[in-house]
Parts: sequence; structure tokens; C-alpha cells
Amino acid sequence: MTEEFNTQEGKDWLKGLLHEREVVVTFNKLNGDERVMTCTLKEGVIPPATKEDTASQKKVRKVNEEVCVVYDINAKGWRSFRWDKVKKVEFSLKQ
Repeated sequence: MTEEFNTQEGKDWLKGLLHEREVVVTFNKLNGDERVMTCTLKEGVIPPATKEDTASQKKVRKVNEEVCVVYDINAKGWRSFRWDKVKKVEFSLKQ
């Protein structure tokens, strides 16, 4: 596993990157399967918040510091990954 992303500095760096562009994150799911997800938090790419999609709403809720919630570009929905399960992060310098 890549421990860099399980530090506050690593989390902040990746969150910043996700707000700027699409990022391909490779991680292990809880069941051990490897998953490759193209995701982002960039405004203009993620859909506007709706009442039906509670994950898209900005509201006060208990934050789980062990996971990162992102918008999956390919699945067109909100997904999450555990910081301690991240194996690889890839991105293009082009935006």
C-alpha cells in the first residue's frame, strides 16, 4: 500500500488535485478486489445538488476521516475510497 495518502499532507494534496482535475485512483476495496476509478471534485464536472442525491448536497454531517468521497466520472455517481487502501494516483497535467 502507498502510505503517503494516509497522512494529512497526502490527503490534502490529493483533495486539492481532485478539486482541479480528473484523477485516476487505484485502490483495494474492503473485500480485497482492486478498483481503478476516474474521479473528481471539480466544480462544473460534478452535477448540481439534488434532493434525490443526498451525497451531492453540501450539508453538515459526521465526517469519516478514513474515506474520501468523490464523483466517479464513469459511473456518473458518488463513490468513496479508503485512504489507507490507495495504491496509485494518476493524472494528466492537461486540464
